[in-house]
Amino acid sequence: MDVQLQQAPHLPPLEMQVGMEVRQEKARVLVVDDEPGFCTLLNFLLSREGFHCKTCLSGEEALEAMEREPFDVVLTDLRMPGISGLELLKTAREKYPHAAFLVATADYDIRNSIQAMKHGVADYLLKPLEVESVAQTVERAVQVKRIQAALEKRRRDLEQMVKERDKELDWAKEQVERAHDELMEILGATLDAKDDETAGHALRVTRYALEIARKVSCPAEQLDAIVQGSFLHDIGKIGIPDAILLKPGELTPKERAIMQAHVEIGYNLIKRAAFLAPAAEIVLTHHERYNGMGYPRGLKCEEIPLGGRIFAVADTLDAMTSDRPYRRALPFQTARDEIVSQSARQFDPAVVRAFLAIPEGVWISIRQEVEDHRSRQESEVPKLSLVWQRWGTSRH
Repeated sequence: MDVQLQQAPHLPPLEMQVGMEVRQEKARVLVVDDEPGFCTLLNFLLSREGFHCKTCLSGEEALEAMEREPFDVVLTDLRMPGISGLELLKTAREKYPHAAFLVATADYDIRNSIQAMKHGVADYLLKPLEVESVAQTVERAVQVKRIQAALEKRRRDLEQMVKERDKELDWAKEQVERAHDELMEILGATLDAKDDETAGHALRVTRYALEIARKVSCPAEQLDAIVQGSFLHDIGKIGIPDAILLKPGELTPKERAIMQAHVEIGYNLIKRAAFLAPAAEIVLTHHERYNGMGYPRGLKCEEIPLGGRIFAVADTLDAMTSDRPYRRALPFQTARDEIVSQSARQFDPAVVRAFLAIPEGVWISIRQEVEDHRSRQESEVPKLSLVWQRWGTSRH
């Protein structure tokens, strides 16, 4: 499958962005002071330096002006009748965070200076002002604000790039997972062609195994392997002659040995695919027994991978509660009693406890869902989607 990701857009260097911002037209400045003469003086000084300046004689008037038009800088006195400079700063900074705020006052109280800084004041100017420094202070405040704005824009752009790339990667991952599932469907269909009963059994036992795996709190990364290994556990039977695979009677010792080779055949078949390597362990060990009396390697206890130990219980449950050529399906209680009796022999006791903790109705519901699916023959619905849909998701 050919999955292509769009190339991420190139962001210009921050210096270029800031430079472009700085070369914009001169800032708009609002001067707020209850002394008309001071307002007139600052208006003259700042206008002479190219700033667009407007003056207000009170905090109330300043708030109205800011409602009507935007300002890059607000330079205010602290002590004013009505709304004080600090109150103005607190209100305006919340509503107009893009603006820079300066204080010009004759108040030498350091506590007021600290309060002003807490309200986001960029600089604190003491009256009488040094005429030369006023324009420089305003210009510096504007540049700092524009640099902050450029940084914020760059941050947002980068976040958007990450979101877009994450979406692309999620889509690509979904396509890869879908391709994996489709490959498994093809492998399963190959076996179905030899033995129609395998299809229903594979789906049921996979659902059973997943149910138990969640009950024993299997790590999420193991769930895919358990699903894949359970679904393909008998894939090696495609290498078994039909005369043996479909024989209705009891197998001879020689035939049984050939039949048992299906675990090695299946293991060697799927281990070559990297994404199926963890599942291959289940294919190889699904006939091992907890007491070491299974095949092909006689593994025992923890030597058997957890997926294999879980599958053993699921497989026995389905085998006993399904029709066979030589007998009718047995009641669930009979299968349950057999699994309990074989705890610590054929089955891992911890897995048996997990199985017993799941209500009987869950197993009945799973069997019915699989049968309904098969009877509808909805080829457009992937079988593995049926496995995962119980949890409302295509994956863990």
